[in-house]
Amino acid sequence: MSNIKLFESKQIRTVWNEADKKWYFVVEDVVAVLTDSSDPKQYIKRMRQRDDELAKGWVQFVPTLLVETPGGKQKMGCANAQGLLRIIQSIPSPKAEPFKRWLAQVGSERLDEIENPELASQRARELYKLKGYSDEWIEKRMRSIAIREELTEEWKNRGIKEQREYSILTAEISKATFGLTPSQYKNLKGLKRENLRDHMTDLELLFSMLGEASTTEIVKTKNPKGFIKNKIAAKQGGAIAGNARKALEVKTGKKVITSRNYLPEAKKNKLLGKDKK
Repeated sequence: MSNIKLFESKQIRTVWNEADKKWYFVVEDVVAVLTDSSDPKQYIKRMRQRDDELAKGWVQFVPTLLVETPGGKQKMGCANAQGLLRIIQSIPSPKAEPFKRWLAQVGSERLDEIENPELASQRARELYKLKGYSDEWIEKRMRSIAIREELTEEWKNRGIKEQREYSILTAEISKATFGLTPSQYKNLKGLKRENLRDHMTDLELLFSMLGEASTTEIVKTKNPKGFIKNKIAAKQGGAIAGNARKALEVKTGKKVITSRNYLPEAKKNKLLGKDKK
């Protein structure tokens, strides 16, 4: 959550670069916000065709960085504040000036968070609160973030380094827990770029956490090295959560997995979307 910022209630993914101590922003997200384009990739392509100088310097100020996504980290074009200001010059938008002020604010917040890491967690809670989530759900979501970070750190320490491997291991846990990969789960809920876990119900979040927490404990205990052995551990951890989910469904007669999106309205805190079960 500390890597997602809001501009006028729209999410913009970010990456903190320790090398130069600067925020880097996902260019596609910025273009989507400033243009309301339904296809930011095509807009960027046309923008570079219109602006020869922008196209020439693109590689220099739009490096490809690893960005956190629901399925793990993915390489995406990112730019720091200076690079974004150059890109904005090629976007005729009345939103440009407020966005420049927003960039300065985000940079200031990040420096504050470096001095006091608890601020990042506090701001994440405030973000969810503003979007209408209940305090109980927010606590579960924050815990799920911590559990995920612990698991990925264990994977990293055991030789998992490629983004593709992180995605595969995550999918194995999800399949064993829910019978669905993250991409299949997003399709079920009708999501596109949104974070899957931000749209999970309380129970979906709990079983997701159980699958990853179980995998972490198995990894710590058995100390598997390399991708193949960690894939086996991922299946085992997910199976623990999957068996618990099935047992609950038998007892209650209700499915844990739902196609509905957890999208509470501000201050109303309710499920929205299609009324399909």
